[in-house]
Amino acid sequence: MNRFSKKPINYGRHSISRKDIRAVKRILRGDWLTIGPEVSLFEKDLKEYIGCDTIVVSSGTAALHCAYRAIGINPGDEIITPSITYIATQATAVQSGARIVFADVNPKTGLIDPNSVKALITNKTKAVVAVDYAGIPADIEALKKLCNANGLILIQDASHSIGATYKNTKIGSLADITIFSFFPTKNMTTGEGGAISSGNQEYLERARLFARQSVIREPNKFLLEVSGGWHHEFHSFGLNYRLTDVMSALGRAQLKRLDSFIKRRREIADFYFDSLGQGTNIELPIIEQHVEPAWHFFPILVNPDQRSFIFKKLHESDIRVQVNYIPVHTQPVFSSLGYLAECCPGANEFYSREISLPIHPELTNQDLKRITNRVFELVSDAKVK
Repeated sequence: MNRFSKKPINYGRHSISRKDIRAVKRILRGDWLTIGPEVSLFEKDLKEYIGCDTIVVSSGTAALHCAYRAIGINPGDEIITPSITYIATQATAVQSGARIVFADVNPKTGLIDPNSVKALITNKTKAVVAVDYAGIPADIEALKKLCNANGLILIQDASHSIGATYKNTKIGSLADITIFSFFPTKNMTTGEGGAISSGNQEYLERARLFARQSVIREPNKFLLEVSGGWHHEFHSFGLNYRLTDVMSALGRAQLKRLDSFIKRRREIADFYFDSLGQGTNIELPIIEQHVEPAWHFFPILVNPDQRSFIFKKLHESDIRVQVNYIPVHTQPVFSSLGYLAECCPGANEFYSREISLPIHPELTNQDLKRITNRVFELVSDAKVK
């Protein structure tokens, strides 16, 4: 370690308690390991927390894939998404036969721009995806108006934002269908895992069927002659995206602590606002009054000519910041299909300036002082480079 280092400060980290461990041990000593009663209990707990019917699956990516299948994508359907997101937002739609249309983002927030969405709607548009970047809810009201006026489906990619609120309503029931991720760096974890919530029971049942290999066991739905008590049928193709009882037990225990996790994340965000907002050349997140973020990470914007220098020096100081994200439309898999790098100037500008500061409940106030002091030093030092 160099002279700045004490211990490495990770960008994100899970928080596992003794109660979490006991919950998992209970399942390991029981009769079910894969999908069993704990899965149903986890779904019930999530419904109570979110305020909307919810099913659980094996990852956030799986949740996206199931959501796209649930809405009935046909080849050639257009899905409007922002470019500032992880590629799973688009990849799962493409795997379902859709064509991706990239909307631009606000270059100050990284959130999808409703005006850009409006200009891209065609008679082929099937759905709009709002990504709650960094745990900050997108402009759901404006997007819902656009979708309702044009007969479109609104999907909320809330991989970053479980526990966030929009106009005093928890994320999960605002869009036509919402997905969550429970990856270890997220606000709660099941190891891997994800969830889908919706007020539309047809969407949820389609998603559940697809996530469980499309196996049909209900006799009233059989099309073939029943051959015995073992009889089951497949009327469509699905995949194994099931969450296990082991993971669900961890999820149930984590869900009980989610509000405390988010409280600490908001305290950390407040510390960053207070410490970094005093006349520096750093732009901090813009938060609307009707929004309470869940703070998956804390994005700051710096001079694009200084970003690489600041990023490198922070890592050399064992402060493991990240950049979120390389605009998806510039990735080779999309540029090879004819997508132009200049199609989303707001996304390109945001990416050129963004650095994600560490934010997770395990951070101490001493860690936060170390982070902010070093950021201040580097921003000042970078001015003269």
